Amino acid sequence: MTAVQAPPRAALTRLAGLRHTSPGRLQLLLAVLLVLTALTGLVTGLTAASAATGTADLRDRAQPLLAEAETVWSSLADADATAAQAFITGGLEPPKLTDRYNEKLADAAAALTSAARRVPEGSEGAEAIRSITTGLSDYTALVATARALNRQGKPVGASYLSTASQLNRDTLQPQAQALFQQAQREASEGYTGARSSWWVMLLLVLLIVLGVALIATQAHLSRTTHRTFNVPLLTASALTVLLAVVCAGVFAHQRARLDGADRDGSAPAEALAETRNLVLRERADEALTLAARAGRGKLEDDFTTLRQRFSVTGPEFDEVAGLMAKAGTQHDAYLAVHDEIRRLDDNGDYEGAVRKAVSEETAATFDAVTRTLSDALTDRRAAFDDQIGSAGRGLGVLTILGPLLALAIGVCAALGLRARLEEYR
Repeated sequence: MTAVQAPPRAALTRLAGLRHTSPGRLQLLLAVLLVLTALTGLVTGLTAASAATGTADLRDRAQPLLAEAETVWSSLADADATAAQAFITGGLEPPKLTDRYNEKLADAAAALTSAARRVPEGSEGAEAIRSITTGLSDYTALVATARALNRQGKPVGASYLSTASQLNRDTLQPQAQALFQQAQREASEGYTGARSSWWVMLLLVLLIVLGVALIATQAHLSRTTHRTFNVPLLTASALTVLLAVVCAGVFAHQRARLDGADRDGSAPAEALAETRNLVLRERADEALTLAARAGRGKLEDDFTTLRQRFSVTGPEFDEVAGLMAKAGTQHDAYLAVHDEIRRLDDNGDYEGAVRKAVSEETAATFDAVTRTLSDALTDRRAAFDDQIGSAGRGLGVLTILGPLLALAIGVCAALGLRARLEEYR
């Protein structure tokens, strides 16, 4: 009695037997081509979808989070400087400074609310947001107490202001910087995700294998049937080349634009944000030194360190070199005013130093620096938006077009081989 083979084993035996006949080999070639076209179409769609999703996430979440984190950080630094300037005027603070202080706190609160929707729960950024939100109420309460005591002419108000500033500098701003750093990491990861390198490499391999399989199939048919051309298979080959060209064009364009967004947008924007915050800390150091009525000390030493760190040169600033040169000149003008303030204070003319520090001339000189840096930052954010918007073009179409082209390749391959198979019937 003949033993009956198990179904899986019988199927494998039958499949192996196909290699020994001409129609069997054609059936195997057809199966290989259909599997390859199905995989190529699937991977093309998934690669385009992954790249589109990553690009959209970078545009809609990671980069806005970076901008919001910078807003929180700079607003806290600006509020600290403004509170100190308002304090040293004595008595009732100038409405202009009070309005600016309130505006900066409102900007920080709004940016925190928006950033909270973009960071993962339980992350370092989420913890930083909670810490800043909690600390802001304590900070504003301390500043309000310092103001009230200052209006009454009580020297203890300076102690409350110092405590508030210390809370801002040692807790709130470091937490804002931590949020900014997480946003930087997420932006960096966003660029990596948007490039979808592993998907692109897999797609490249499949396109090469599919092209080689089509050429090998046509060579086999030419050798066994003595017919030079098989029109459906030639069409399938042409469509494969077209798919490869379209994919290469779309993904090369996307990567070039992503590189441009990083090089001309994100990187300089991050450097500009840090430079602007550095200048804001200088202004706060100046006012707090005067508020302490202690002459030169720790805060003035910090000012000296910050002025040495200030720089407007570097590859990250190449696209805004003109604005940075302008900011450098304006910063030098502000430093000259600061040196005059220190000279007055060091020579015992405290009142003259205060008048100079809060004068319209000094405010205009300082605001010119931050305004130019803000203009440069706005310019680089616009460059990012332009590049990242262009990076996403074509990906959505390729998500649909890629599988359709692969389907057409499979249909042409099937038609080309089916015609040869019909000859054996």
